[in-house]
Amino acid sequence: MGWENFIVSDKDILLGKHTIKGTRISIELVLELLSNGWTEEMIFESYPRLSQAHLQAIFSYLKDCGQQELFFPKFT
Repeated sequence: MGWENFIVSDKDILLGKHTIKGTRISIELVLELLSNGWTEEMIFESYPRLSQAHLQAIFSYLKDCGQQELFFPKFT
């Protein structure tokens, strides 16, 4: 199952930020929590609607974005 089944963008939810489907939890929020030292356990306790599959979808989404150079500038 691909990340497309878990991650959506809707202009009416968080101004179109990518979110976990069926929630208002943005990918940006989850990445911010992880970068601030939160563990997966802490995230799951604070956001019980999230699962390991959601985190895997986030990382798969980021991998695809990186491969498509959506997050990295091209060097000339």
